[in-house]
Amino acid sequence: MGDFNRSESESMIIHSGEVDHIAVPGAGAMRIHLFRPAVPRRFPALLFYSEIYQVTGPVRRLAATMAGHGFLVGAPEVYHDHEAPGTILAYDEDGTRRGNELKTLKPLAAFDADAHAAVGYLRDHEVSTGYVATMGMCLGGHLALRAAFNPAVSAAICLYATDVHSGTLGAGRNDDTLARLAELRGEALFVWGRQDPHIPFEGRERIRTRLEEARVRYEWSEVNAAHAFMRDEGPRFDPALHRMILGNALSVLWRTNALACTRI
Repeated sequence: MGDFNRSESESMIIHSGEVDHIAVPGAGAMRIHLFRPAVPRRFPALLFYSEIYQVTGPVRRLAATMAGHGFLVGAPEVYHDHEAPGTILAYDEDGTRRGNELKTLKPLAAFDADAHAAVGYLRDHEVSTGYVATMGMCLGGHLALRAAFNPAVSAAICLYATDVHSGTLGAGRNDDTLARLAELRGEALFVWGRQDPHIPFEGRERIRTRLEEARVRYEWSEVNAAHAFMRDEGPRFDPALHRMILGNALSVLWRTNALACTRI
């Protein structure tokens, strides 16, 4: 299992410039950006999903932060089958339009195939303990939730996950995420901004009702914040909430990692 108790001579500096390419059946290669502690041991893995803009600066910084807390983090390029490797969409009108266009152009089955390949890759990585959790923001929150339908995933951290309540992810805008919540075998943390226009109160209540019906093991947090308050760039960033939610997420990940290790 990953050892979070380090000696006085160790510091949790990280490697953050590695990339690899994962074969996805029928879709070619998906680039994944890797972040991991620079000490020679194995670590629990975290599949880290970005917003609609792919692996931007804020996404890299949060992924690096998670790695610095003892995780092998992999951040895939979710639109690899539509954009060239390394593509980053800007946080502007054109980037937002393109990101939203692609999330309803890409088939749901393609998102799921990417997730299956990424979970397997991280589970079997040479510096992985075999524990895999997922985490994501916005579009990535929804993808982290769907990736956790894989029984190999022990926890999912879903930050203001879009389109779950409306069932509109993927081509055809008719996903089955709510219907499949009973497939979750791990624990989930859901975080929402109460002032987020993309996931209104009625939508959040629809998700929570379904979680209760499916008897999912989950934690739920609603804070006074707008959409994208965890993105450390732009006018909606809330540093105090960022720190609090990061602590909550790490608590879930460390606890579920410890439980997973007792079953090995």
